[in-house]
Amino acid sequence: MSVALKSWRANEGPKHLITMVWIAVNVFLFWKTFMVYFSGAQYYYLHKMLGLGLCISRASASVLNFNCSLVLLPMCRSLLTFLRGSQRVTGRHVRRLLDKSKTFHVACGVTICIFSVVHVSAHLVNMVSFSVRYSQDFPALNVAQYRGQDPRILIISTVPGVTGVLLVLVLFLMFTASSYCIRVSSYEIFWYTHNLFIVFYVILMVHVAGGALKYQSNVETHPPGCIHNNLSSWTNHRAAGEKGAESSGAPQTVCQEEARFQPHFPQTWLWVSGPLCLYCAERLYRFIRSSAAPVTIVSVFTHPCSVVELRMLKSGFKPRPGQYILLNCPSVSSFENHPFTLTTCPTGKNATFGIHLRVLGDWTSRFSQLLLQQSNSSEILPMMQQRRYPTVHVDGPFGSPSEEVFNYEVSLCVAGGIGVTPFACVLQALSDDWRQYKLRRLYFVWVCRDLQSFYWFADLLCGLHERLWRDNRPDYLNVRLYLSNAQGLQSIGEERYRFLSSRLRIGRPKWKQLFQEIGRANQLKRVGVFCCGPKGMSKTLHTLCNSNPHTGTAFEYNKESFS
Repeated sequence: MSVALKSWRANEGPKHLITMVWIAVNVFLFWKTFMVYFSGAQYYYLHKMLGLGLCISRASASVLNFNCSLVLLPMCRSLLTFLRGSQRVTGRHVRRLLDKSKTFHVACGVTICIFSVVHVSAHLVNMVSFSVRYSQDFPALNVAQYRGQDPRILIISTVPGVTGVLLVLVLFLMFTASSYCIRVSSYEIFWYTHNLFIVFYVILMVHVAGGALKYQSNVETHPPGCIHNNLSSWTNHRAAGEKGAESSGAPQTVCQEEARFQPHFPQTWLWVSGPLCLYCAERLYRFIRSSAAPVTIVSVFTHPCSVVELRMLKSGFKPRPGQYILLNCPSVSSFENHPFTLTTCPTGKNATFGIHLRVLGDWTSRFSQLLLQQSNSSEILPMMQQRRYPTVHVDGPFGSPSEEVFNYEVSLCVAGGIGVTPFACVLQALSDDWRQYKLRRLYFVWVCRDLQSFYWFADLLCGLHERLWRDNRPDYLNVRLYLSNAQGLQSIGEERYRFLSSRLRIGRPKWKQLFQEIGRANQLKRVGVFCCGPKGMSKTLHTLCNSNPHTGTAFEYNKESFS
């Protein structure tokens, strides 16, 4: 098998397999439900009244039930973290598949929106059919009160109609606020509207209990299309004509009793109750966990380029390098939780953990003001003389692709700007004891626009380099720093950062040459590629990982993405 095919199978194979299974289940549910309502005996009279609108509305409802049950599962962060940490339960390929949970969540959400449009459109046609094809022979089937009733009245006067309008409104707010531009410009709008999912599921349960569509419950004693003396002559004539067309010369069936109709027992709760209860239980567990143990802010540091470092202490908090947390500050917002990668994990010598946050949006701006409003100094104060910092709650830790860095013999970590944070904790763990890990060679590429950004972790990089030299492993770490903006060019002039100055390059990396170099140096090996940076950088690396480097080296791509 060619190297390119091996790389593609490792990077894309499991994802596409799951996608095909998911699509197949959606298609099967749609087609099966469509045929049941199209040719099912119990829906004969209802289908004659509504036509294809009935089949399409119910088929799309089956797809909606399926995806509404799946869309919550990728957001069970604690469950996914547990599966990632269970080495006996999941292998590396399965753990890498779990990293696609956010993508699967988005796919389910988009599918819900698409089939909601189909479902609503079909029911609008059904409302017109209920009005135009009002049945005097089977009044139990009617939703309209009389022939020709305004379909708009049917929508606002029935439980399924009113709740359907509310569901469309809530789904519209959630979908539009999930767009990339809104998430970047105003994350608060995205967060608050996305939590309307609770309202969505409550209304959904009421919506399916409306019982507008009914099925025939006595098919045995009243076969579809049979002739009944109590029915109108027009209905009997039409039934006889249809029966004659289906079987010429066959005797006409006489009804033993009148047709009886009753609404379906709601089935949506059977689909969504399990995942919904699991997600609610997980959220309750996370709330208790984050509130039970208090978080103490030990110190706050300011770094160049509007970056703030926060050191905290929490009893019983045992994260792994590469994981992230959700941070909540009630003084800023009682409900908002923002993800931050851990840049420092607790060790035997130091029980604190830390994050680096870049001040960009409204939340980080208000939070940094609360942290720094009393003093601009960045020294660590004794515990008895600590300043009063705002109260914070920490939820987590949660798994991320960066945890897999240690599970390869060779890894390539690529960071863009503040995207270096997932790898800072990895570098710190290697600095403490690199021998305990499977990793034997690390390529570290960091691209920044501002020279001052490299000072965020300059001491960490130099310290790790010196440690490896003392251990006679200078080839363990390969560092490449790229300054993409050369205006007002300066250099890292401090003597203690001579190592970084010698690794600094001007311009952007030549990714293809870099991959060829790594491939030649690590032939017949699997290289883990980890990226946290702009979309353009991520797309380029993803493409190169799936290409054939002609060296026998397989590159497995891992993208850092908070779920």
